[in-house]
Amino acid sequence: MRGDNAPPPLLGRAVRHEWPLDWTWLTVNHGSYGATPRVVLAAQQDWRRQLETQPTRFMHEVLPAALAAATARLGAFLGVDGRDIALLDNATTGCNTVLRSLHLASDDEVLVLSHGYGAVRNTVRFVTERAGARMTEAAIPFPRPDAASIVASISAALTQRTRIAVIDHITSGSALVLPLSEIVAACHAAGVPVLVDGAHGPGQVTLDLGSLGADWYVGNCHKWLCAPKGSAFLWAAPGRQAGLHPLTISHGFGQGFRAEFDWTGTRDSTACLAIPTALDFHARLGGTALRARNVALAADGARLLADRLGTEVGTTGALAGAMGVVRIPLAAPPTAAWAQRLRERLLEARTDAPVHALDGALWLRISAHAYNDLADYEALADTVAALI
Repeated sequence: MRGDNAPPPLLGRAVRHEWPLDWTWLTVNHGSYGATPRVVLAAQQDWRRQLETQPTRFMHEVLPAALAAATARLGAFLGVDGRDIALLDNATTGCNTVLRSLHLASDDEVLVLSHGYGAVRNTVRFVTERAGARMTEAAIPFPRPDAASIVASISAALTQRTRIAVIDHITSGSALVLPLSEIVAACHAAGVPVLVDGAHGPGQVTLDLGSLGADWYVGNCHKWLCAPKGSAFLWAAPGRQAGLHPLTISHGFGQGFRAEFDWTGTRDSTACLAIPTALDFHARLGGTALRARNVALAADGARLLADRLGTEVGTTGALAGAMGVVRIPLAAPPTAAWAQRLRERLLEARTDAPVHALDGALWLRISAHAYNDLADYEALADTVAALI
């Protein structure tokens, strides 16, 4: 197996055989749902075969040790103890788990970001409305923000009533890699714990949760780590595990963090059990070097699109990751309906790239993963230019 710091092999078209994707489509949208390679799907299928060969034996004798092994591998990748990780089906489930374990009082506040993920914002709305509390918002400067202005905006939105801050690691619509360490430090200085929605973090950027200092971090493994759909995690600092319960209470209630989360009823855990194979695959394609290559390719692709369309890139430098956004120069209302219309037109052209209405403009988001190369963004520029 390649080391995580080994130089990547030849990528782009040279590795497309690793995925069962339909290559008659232009896929520059790894960020939405990921893409699972054949070797990882085969590992999941082998776990399913073991499960169905003798379900009772598997659930009682094989699954507990397999879950512990998977979380140990994932913990090593994230820089934390695997015993502090619960495996879930997606990052939104993890955010729900933390937020719905809170005991909010009337007039308490939960802080979110103006660029926060819609499903998680809905969760905050639900828990605050039920408790008579309030959802407050920190505005993210955009486009081309800088780290200091983001931290300042979040700090200014904190009050004595803020009970928790929900911070995206990498924003979905605007693809900003937020200065997480600085944000966590500012929140903690105000006495506010931090839940990080890291849906896009694992595999896109290097993570060391042990030194980050957040209270909770949720992340998807099916996106940038290329694990099967339905594989995600919730990491909770040891001091934040008391009172934290899964959304489904089952036999492990009251028996400790991992006991409660490892068994919430009969379910297919094979997506999570395939995470170690996904980590091996990520390392084989370069690990750290792969992540750096993807960030560089996304930046090159975004610049190419912006130059071709005569427009601007949403962010550059340290706040840019393996996704990028480019403003669409279209004389149309910057509404969600128009974004959806353009998205549908792209899909009709067999092109997978999302469009978001954000801060008074329409933005096209691109992703860069191992199977992409610069020619993909040249083809995307041709398609978008023809549409607009």
